[in-house]
Amino acid sequence: MSDFVEQVDKYLEAVIEVNPEALQIAERLDNERTAGGYRGILHGLPVLVKDNMATKDLVDTTAGSWALVGSKVPRDAFVVSKLIDAGAVILGHSNMSEWASVRSKQYSTGFSPRRGQTRNPYDLSKSPFGSSSGSAVAVAANYVPLSFGTETDTSIIGPARSNGIVGIKPTVGLTSRSGVIPISLSMDSVGSLGRTVADAVYGLDAIVGIDERDPATLQHGRRQEARYANYLCDSSTLKGAVFGLPYTRFWDTSRPDYRSVVDGVLNIIRAAGAEVVRTDFPSAEERFNENGEWNWEHGGPQHSEFTVVKAEAYNGINQYLSELSNTEMRSVEDVLAYNKANNGTEGATPGVVPAFPTGQDNFNEIVAHAGRKNQVYHSALTHIQTQSRKNGVDAALTRQAAHGAHQQLDAILICDDKGAGQQLAAQAGYPIITIPIGLDDRGLPVGLSIHHTAWEEGKLVKWASAIEDLLRKESGWRALPKYHNYMSKNIPIGK
Repeated sequence: MSDFVEQVDKYLEAVIEVNPEALQIAERLDNERTAGGYRGILHGLPVLVKDNMATKDLVDTTAGSWALVGSKVPRDAFVVSKLIDAGAVILGHSNMSEWASVRSKQYSTGFSPRRGQTRNPYDLSKSPFGSSSGSAVAVAANYVPLSFGTETDTSIIGPARSNGIVGIKPTVGLTSRSGVIPISLSMDSVGSLGRTVADAVYGLDAIVGIDERDPATLQHGRRQEARYANYLCDSSTLKGAVFGLPYTRFWDTSRPDYRSVVDGVLNIIRAAGAEVVRTDFPSAEERFNENGEWNWEHGGPQHSEFTVVKAEAYNGINQYLSELSNTEMRSVEDVLAYNKANNGTEGATPGVVPAFPTGQDNFNEIVAHAGRKNQVYHSALTHIQTQSRKNGVDAALTRQAAHGAHQQLDAILICDDKGAGQQLAAQAGYPIITIPIGLDDRGLPVGLSIHHTAWEEGKLVKWASAIEDLLRKESGWRALPKYHNYMSKNIPIGK
């Protein structure tokens, strides 16, 4: 690790472990390139992967937990093998919210017992968001140009938005999850984070693909473009575009200072020749409470996202653990027992570890549920997918124009400071891109989320890159971190 990264990470705690062989790997790749071998744009590029992505090297894959230290994975995660084939140097693993935020109802986002509290480089006393916290912070603070994270619900887009960078969460099934410590078979997705849309898209191009070990990549109707970088555009593309802006539970509940930044950008987009019209998700009032805040337990058991997560997390984590060697962890029950035996670091009991004020209450519920895919589970899954797809994103993409005609919008733009848009896309399994557009009154990054239906990553790249180019011409590149409150070590971390 460079002296710069080593020095800065004492404050930001974004890297959980560095591969001691990274420099040797980089040298081999440099020699290969010098000899005329060129694998593509990632050849020799240092990247970080989240600590829930298996790497069969000298780095432990632990989801931030001491319980998995020393365990041996059977193979690289599929996306990691794709990165290696593309010539990327896996510098190491980034820090994360332990177990990708599934263990506790209340927790300090970005905290793992193995590494500590990931810090937001714009203000170290404020949240970096999670669970792909370290992946986002490492890019924002210029450790690496590109990193990779996972999202069940908000875990790529949220950290990217909070740390002033670009994040891409693909349609479920565009990228493989095999070799990734899972949360939800229905919602998990692996994506990329970069300082620019182009960087993030080059990362996406490297990891997409069909994998026999992940049925989601084999599903009927799956569409993958030959190269998403082909969709990169400049601001001239915006002329004549029509975007939808959801109001109910979104624009009308957003913080005034956040909304003010977004409103300024919308005016710039309009001046470039695009139209921004009101749209709404028909299911918004059913899916979200009046303040528009993210809540995966919203609704009764037959309507709740967490009903789905409880069953799928239990089965998925147990399956992942079954393939490990050199570990006593074979089930979620084993992890719970480990946490209780190591309460002072893992915080099984509420209030023992400040980062986990409610202990491991979600894990307790997951174990009690025991992975049963009963009628309640199937009802919940059908409900959240119908409400987020047919009565959500797909409906909002169509509006009734003049004379009763239906108009298909080019994309949906969301002022998503409370995460509801990310939650709707998570339940649908649909893609999102977020781009940085400015700072709020606290000096923290503001992001603009761009949404579309399944398999339309190409359109998202087109519009995200066009808006990014427009803003670059208007005000320059993204605002850089200022490291306010650089000595802050508070836990739990503030919002």
